[in-house]
Formats: sequence, C-alpha cells, structure tokens
Amino acid sequence: MFYKFIRPVARFIVWILNGRAKITNPENLIDGPYILVAPHRTWWEPIIFALAASPREFSFMAKKELFNNPILGWILRHAHAFPVDRFNPGPSAVKIPVRILKEGKLSLIMFPSGTRYSTELKGGAALIAKMAKVPLLPAVYQGPTSFKDFCKRKQVIVGLGAPINIDRKQRLDEAGLAEINTKMEAAWKQLDAQINPNFVYQPDQKKLDDEKAENKFK
Repeated sequence: MFYKFIRPVARFIVWILNGRAKITNPENLIDGPYILVAPHRTWWEPIIFALAASPREFSFMAKKELFNNPILGWILRHAHAFPVDRFNPGPSAVKIPVRILKEGKLSLIMFPSGTRYSTELKGGAALIAKMAKVPLLPAVYQGPTSFKDFCKRKQVIVGLGAPINIDRKQRLDEAGLAEINTKMEAAWKQLDAQINPNFVYQPDQKKLDDEKAENKFK
C-alpha cells in the first residue's frame, strides 16, 4: 500500500527536479518477476529504474546502517527494501530476495558491483536469479551524476536490454559466473552505445581507493 502511495509522489518530485526520463527499449520489460541489473552510477538510480519499469513493483537491498534511523528504516521497509550487511552478508542476503521473487509480486533491483565506486562484479545476482528461476534484465542509466546537475534538468535516459536467462543446469562456479558477468557487461556496453556512443562513466577514484582500503580491514 505504501509503495503505491509513494510511487506517484516520487514521480512528481523527479518531474519537478528533472522532467521526464527517456526510456529506450521499453518492450524488453517483462510481465513477471525478474532482477533488474545495472552498473551503479548514482544514488537515485533505484528510484529512476523503479519509475521506468512501472507499474511493476520492486524490492531492493539497502545497507543495514540505513535501517538504524527509525524514520528512514520505516520508509525503507514499507518501500519493500530489506537490510544487508555489506561486509558479512550471510545466507539471508540470498534467501530473502529468492523468497520475494518466488512469491511473484515483486521484482528486484540489484547493482552487481555493489557500490558506485567499484567496477568489480559479484555473483549474487546470478545466484539469486537461478535459485528463484527468474531472468536478469540489464539496464543502464545515462544522465547527470551530481544532484546539482540533476536539478538543472539535464536529460536522464534509461536503457533496457534483452533479458538474460540462466539455465537451471548452469554451474555457478568461477567460470559460470564469469560467463554471466560477461553477458551483463556486454549488454550494458551495447545499451550505452545505443544511447550515446561517446558516454563514459568514471567512478570517483579517491572514493574507490578509500572503499578498497575500508574493505581490506573488514
């Protein structure tokens, strides 16, 4: 109920700040549960993707620290988010989204790199997709990466790729995960080229180095 209330509110706020996003290849949207996978480029991407794929409702992972705030935690839970420990994810990081997807009411938004400051893909999305028996839907965001530019109404474009199905017999060992990650990266590259061949996203190198240093001591 809260999700249905907050979505038009979010759509209105985004329209006021930035206008209407352009969606390419909307025909690739799936009628049923799936995992929308994208390279992480801004903190507001989950909102943009969820609006672009409407009327489908989405769940998403959020770092557990965000739930420590009573108000924000309440909003996140009622917006279908669930907490994940980034450094010690545990079995629930897979079991919860698999259960949600199997119920069939929600899809899932995931960023396989984990953060905006990393380009290394992890295997969680592929594992969850296989266990839940749902496809991966590649997507990309092109547009302002600073909130200041976002509020200047610089064009936001969302590209939606063809679904990637994971065969139930697919082994998710190192080679199997590398194969799926290669497919995702190829899909993102194709979408970026389709939208703007000159587009290049560069994560903040200092924040990337800081995050690597932080992870080293976890």
